[in-house]
Amino acid sequence: MRKLLLSSLVLGFLVASCGSKSRSKGELVGVQGKKWYPEKPYGMELIPRGSFIMGKSEEDQGKLLNAPTRTVTVRSFYMDDTEITNSEYRQFVEWVKDSVTRTKLAILADNLGLGPEDEDSIGEFAFQSADTTDLSVWEKYKIDNYLGFGDDPYEKEKLNKNIDLVWETDEYVDEYYAEIMDSLYLSEEETYNGQRTIDVKQLKYKYNWMDIEAAARSKSGKRSDFIRSEQLEIYPDTTVWIRDFEYSYNEPMHNDYFWHDAYSDYPVVGVTWRQAKAFCHWRTKFKNDDQKSRGKQFVNQFRLPTEAEWEYAARGGIEGGTYPWGGPYVISDTGCFMANFKPQRGDYAADAALYTVEAKSYEPNDYNLYNMAGNVSEWTNSSYDPGAYEFVSTMNPNAGTGQNQRKVIRGGSWKDVAYFLQVSTRDYEYQDSARSYIGFRTVQDYMGEEDSEQQRRRSSR
Repeated sequence: MRKLLLSSLVLGFLVASCGSKSRSKGELVGVQGKKWYPEKPYGMELIPRGSFIMGKSEEDQGKLLNAPTRTVTVRSFYMDDTEITNSEYRQFVEWVKDSVTRTKLAILADNLGLGPEDEDSIGEFAFQSADTTDLSVWEKYKIDNYLGFGDDPYEKEKLNKNIDLVWETDEYVDEYYAEIMDSLYLSEEETYNGQRTIDVKQLKYKYNWMDIEAAARSKSGKRSDFIRSEQLEIYPDTTVWIRDFEYSYNEPMHNDYFWHDAYSDYPVVGVTWRQAKAFCHWRTKFKNDDQKSRGKQFVNQFRLPTEAEWEYAARGGIEGGTYPWGGPYVISDTGCFMANFKPQRGDYAADAALYTVEAKSYEPNDYNLYNMAGNVSEWTNSSYDPGAYEFVSTMNPNAGTGQNQRKVIRGGSWKDVAYFLQVSTRDYEYQDSARSYIGFRTVQDYMGEEDSEQQRRRSSR
């Protein structure tokens, strides 16, 4: 019996060894995995790596003395071909509204002791942990060891999104459901014309992120010391259309611009730098939740572009160009304006637009990016420092610091003169400020390196 057992062990070892050798033949080949093929993100364009002269290559007409020329290099990245639109940002708002509503329903169901087995009641919207019949061993372990601890006992609970929310009042499932839905709206005293709207101050997005730069530069501290928590209201400030322009009638834009379908494809405005960052985090989560459900590898995070990335992409591969289309003029050969801005002596409508235009308007630059000049200025990830070009790195430069609340905006807008449309012109706004002329677009790092054939094809365009 002992010899038989020993023989079985030896045979098992030989089989395992043979299987290993058949794959690597004893060579250092690395961990075997699937070959990585980068997937082009929807609605984005690949900006190839390269070097360019960043800054004012001609006379600084504004006499700002804050953009001396410097040769820098940036890595490859994807960039949205348009500014983020009202429709795209509304998807973020609707997701947050859905999550806030389900959380309120689930908490009340938990307080009432109701669960999924209580049909035709608020219990159908209970946290998934309330129903343990189909939970895996790992999910049960997490419930026993992680849920209910910390400042927020519901923070790690998983919402039940298998049942659709009901918004029609005559279809509410019970009085508790009606109570929660009632709490989401403005009070009766704050309504008029019979229209009761959602209290947008309740639409808050909470997320955590790790300050990698601070952690890398620190000589001590635990990983948890560098995890930051953010929670903020994410609904755009529609009052910017009135507050930005005193003694001006812009009430129709305040009332309709963000939510009406007529403006769905126009760039979102009234969004602060912090709200733009929250959108980037949500977009990454939204995509990776889908990747996880399909058993696919996570994608790189979506983020705001650095100032250098933005200028490099805006130039479209044209070295020394004044504008995204080259320049030096803002009018085409056929006498048409090349962007949406304030031409001539304040004639806002001379370029065929009074305010913003649809995100895919005018001709794109050579990287197929629309409105890199005009329409709306765009938030970048970089902090504004007049002397930044003197001390930032020449490789992927970025003057990012949490203490500096002035953030670089680029590209000029519908209310700016042509000087601010130049690809090298710098401007800034405070990170908690929202404006009727500032929007944003996102980028995503390219995974790996572009091959020489890709570079050759692009250089021959």
